[in-house]
Amino acid sequence: MMQRTTALRDRDMTGGGCAAADPEVASGGLLNSGRAAGELGLSRPEFARAVQLGIVRSTGLPGSAGAARFARDELERVRAAVGRPEALRERVETVAGAAGAAVVLGVGPSRFTRLARCGHLTPVAYRINRYRAVVWLYLAAELREFAAREPGMLRNRATEADRELLAARGDLRPRRWRGRHVGLLLRRTADPWQRAAVLACVLPEEEVREAVPDPAERIVLAALAPPPPYGHPQVPAAAAVAEPLLKAGPPEEVHWYRTSLDFALTGARAAPAQPKSTGERGPT
Repeated sequence: MMQRTTALRDRDMTGGGCAAADPEVASGGLLNSGRAAGELGLSRPEFARAVQLGIVRSTGLPGSAGAARFARDELERVRAAVGRPEALRERVETVAGAAGAAVVLGVGPSRFTRLARCGHLTPVAYRINRYRAVVWLYLAAELREFAAREPGMLRNRATEADRELLAARGDLRPRRWRGRHVGLLLRRTADPWQRAAVLACVLPEEEVREAVPDPAERIVLAALAPPPPYGHPQVPAAAAVAEPLLKAGPPEEVHWYRTSLDFALTGARAAPAQPKSTGERGPT
C-alpha cells in the first residue's frame, strides 16, 4: 500500500500535464484524442463515445497525469474491424431526449419516456440543458435494435410491473445509466486498485468510509477515481444538477456496489504492489 501511495504521489509531482506541442507524441508515435479522431473521420464527441464504449482503446503514458494517447496500430485495428467511417459513426450516433429518441423508435414521446423510465432502454450519457433539466442520450443503433426485437412493447399496453413503477413515480434511468457507466469503466482496466476505485466513486461517502477504514487506502482510491464522464457540465449550477446522477441512490443499489467494492478490495489488498496503473485513461 505504501508503494502504491508513493508511486501516485511521484506521478502527480513529475507528470507533465502539459500537452506536447506536436499532436503526435514522439515516443512510440502515439496520437492525442483530437488527432486520433481525425484519423478515424470522427468528431471529438463521436470519438469520445467510441472510447467510452471500448471501440477504441487508449494507451496511458507514464507521467502523463491521465492524458489519453492512441497508437496507430489501434486505429488501424478499428478501421479494419468497422470498415467504412460511416459504419463507425453509426455505432456511436446518439439521440438526445424523448422527442428525438421516439422518432427513431417510431413511437410517441410519452410512450418512449415510459419505456425508458421503466428500464427497458438504457441511456449512454446525459447532459444538462439551459433549464437545468437532465437530458438523456441514447445510442441510435440500440434503439433500432430494440424496435426490431420488441415490436410488441412499442404497441401494447404497459405491463402491470411498469404501471406500478410509474404510479410510484419511479424512474430507472439514472440507475441504469450508472450500471452501464460503471461496467464500461471496469472493462477498461485490469488494475485491482483502479477497479476498486471505480466502484468506490459511485458510493456515498459514508459507505466508502465504512468499507475502507484505512485513510491511506482511501487516498489511493481517490487518486485513482475516474474523472466525470464526457459531457459532465463544468458550470457550477448545472454540475450541481448532474452530481446526484453519479452516486447510487436506492438502498438495494447501494448494497450491490458496496458488496462489489468489498470483494474488489479483498483482491486488491492481496495483489502485489504495482508502481503504475495498468488501466486505460481517456474520455469516460
